[in-house]
Amino acid sequence: MNEVFSSPFFGITLSILAYELGILIERKTKLAFANPLLIAIILCVAVIELAHIPLESYNVGGNLISVFLGPATAVIAISIYSQFSKLKKYFLPIFLGTLVGSLVSVGSAYLLCRVFGLDDVLTRSMMVKSVSTPFAVAISKSIGGLPAVSVAAVVLTGILGAVFAPLLIRLFGIKNPIEAGVAIGTSSHAVGTSKAIVIGETEGAMSGIALALAGILTVIITLFVKV
Repeated sequence: MNEVFSSPFFGITLSILAYELGILIERKTKLAFANPLLIAIILCVAVIELAHIPLESYNVGGNLISVFLGPATAVIAISIYSQFSKLKKYFLPIFLGTLVGSLVSVGSAYLLCRVFGLDDVLTRSMMVKSVSTPFAVAISKSIGGLPAVSVAAVVLTGILGAVFAPLLIRLFGIKNPIEAGVAIGTSSHAVGTSKAIVIGETEGAMSGIALALAGILTVIITLFVKV
């Protein structure tokens, strides 16, 4: 049995099946909290814990999935290209909105870590919570954070963004799809963008642009933050 769990196909198969089940549950329930990624995480953790499977065995295959993070993020360029005319027309407000959002994201993480007395390493790790995983890992390493903690923060931030974005859009009466897309992409990166694409084509494209800009801007901002 250990040979089965140590096979790369185990981690990959478990992850795919859990995510597909998450999609099915989301379609059936139509609930905001029924996010496929959140469901997949819960199911994978449950299987690993209940079957007493070593995390290292799951990671043999599970880590292979992370190889596709970069290409998956790059695919968002297709939706961006389809809305290129809007990008040219509204580039300045999109850029300024993403800049302010990135400053608030890094600044709020820094201040909250200080308020709760977290050490410098954890503070550096948390400051990159609102950028996509490839950006977060690279930035965290360069500023002396813990990439594993950064990835956990990124995943949690993305799930919260995907779950609450539709509700917050209605709550604050945001009618402009460009505003909605920029807000989602800046605050909840690729996971939020996957939800933005569902909300609308323009929202998805603007969210994709914002997540890319936010990653670049966060790299620059963290250079000036001394922890």
